[in-house]
Amino acid sequence: MSGRILIYIAIAVVILSGLTFYLVQQNIFIDEKARVDAPIAPAASNVEPVLEIVAEDLGLLWAIDFLPGTPKLLANEKSGSIFLIDTETLEVVEITGAPEVASSGQGGLLDLAVSPAFGEDNLIYLTYSAANEAGETTTHLARAVLDLDELRLNSLEVLYVAEPFLRSSAHYGSRVVIKGEHLYMTIGDRGDKDFDNHVAQDTSNVLGTTIRLMQGGSIPEDNPFVGNPDILDEIYTYGHRNSQGMTIHPETGEIWQSEHGERDGDEINIIYGGNNYGWPIATYGCTYATRQSIGVFPDEREDTISPVHYWECGSGGFPPAGMTFYDADGFLE
Repeated sequence: MSGRILIYIAIAVVILSGLTFYLVQQNIFIDEKARVDAPIAPAASNVEPVLEIVAEDLGLLWAIDFLPGTPKLLANEKSGSIFLIDTETLEVVEITGAPEVASSGQGGLLDLAVSPAFGEDNLIYLTYSAANEAGETTTHLARAVLDLDELRLNSLEVLYVAEPFLRSSAHYGSRVVIKGEHLYMTIGDRGDKDFDNHVAQDTSNVLGTTIRLMQGGSIPEDNPFVGNPDILDEIYTYGHRNSQGMTIHPETGEIWQSEHGERDGDEINIIYGGNNYGWPIATYGCTYATRQSIGVFPDEREDTISPVHYWECGSGGFPPAGMTFYDADGFLE
């Protein structure tokens, strides 16, 4: 791997998350489920990141992913464009054939994931918000074949539509990762404010959930709620507000998520299938307008999963977005 690629990976880590370092420095690995056997090396205090610009003026980029074994990456721009960026030559070209998106509010062309078998299937997966005939929107998942000669997406196939469609343009969630033969996707609660009867606790819909599908879009037979008439089969976890960060731990294989809270209340979670992550019945957040508590604290309920780390109301939390693990030695003594 070239030095330029390593540098760009470092840039992505610094810009999109910087999260691993924060967690280590704050000593927040307190949940037994989150512990790993290998010791965590401290970040060096005298290291200055080296930033190298590989592309400029591309709009609001929502996601990036490298093409395996190459210095090239794909980048999704919120309004609907997909760019192919060569981090060695600095050439930037637009990929045609992207799906039509509804880019108002928090919506648009959102996450992307390159197939682990890209060398054989040339597939990429996209998430985005799109509208129905009534102008209502929801989160979509699609995949397409990337033709690198024609610089075009072909055979676009919609794999999943997160019904119901709503007038809201908030909280689409929309992070996606591939682990083995399965695909995991976050779906936001669409900004629902009915805390007494909230969509994220209503498992007859997929708002406020993580869903688990086969890469082709079918529902795995071993999903945790399959056979439960009160919970949709595709649901893997529920009780989420708006998870916009998701990645796989390189050693444990666990799925980690970052989740936007309300008025702080932001969370870092490890995702265990079949569980309720509490929103809004168990949260450290509070209402935007009045700063009143919402539900109870997660550690006061045994039927919900507590976050690995959180930013309590009044702590000055932030809306965490993309996250990744950095396991090289560029920031160590």
